[in-house]
Amino acid sequence: MAPIVHDHRALKAWGLKNTKQRKAILNILVQSDDPLTADEIYIRLKAENTEVSLSTVYRALELLCAHSVLQSVTLSGDNRMAYVLEEKEHHHYIVCSRCKRILPISHCPLQAFEKALAKETGFVLQGHRLDLYGLCPECQRKQSEDADAAAAALPKNG
Repeated sequence: MAPIVHDHRALKAWGLKNTKQRKAILNILVQSDDPLTADEIYIRLKAENTEVSLSTVYRALELLCAHSVLQSVTLSGDNRMAYVLEEKEHHHYIVCSRCKRILPISHCPLQAFEKALAKETGFVLQGHRLDLYGLCPECQRKQSEDADAAAAALPKNG
């Protein structure tokens, strides 16, 4: 885990004004093993007695994403975003459509495609983003159990 952002130098290095709220948001994300939504960050900040409004959390997250401090991941189905610290290593994510569990994908399948596309089109590509959506093994099992229960509840023709 990265060190906790605890002084003004970290935000200033990104060209951002140092505020108590921004440092607190970054500290929450550094301490989390999982991506968090704005609501989850807000709840954790309130639990730490940090004076902040939900709109301030959203504005700070948007600003931190714009400066490539954070990366956002769209949660499938409800268009909410979850946020993670932008890492030096390139990552994509797979999101469970049912429980919203988010896992990083360590291998980037697009690197060769990106190079070929740049050569073919003449574009200087600045990056790409790939989020995949599906059902995690636990939700697949639950979905199968739900289907079995629904089938068992149907009246039997006899």
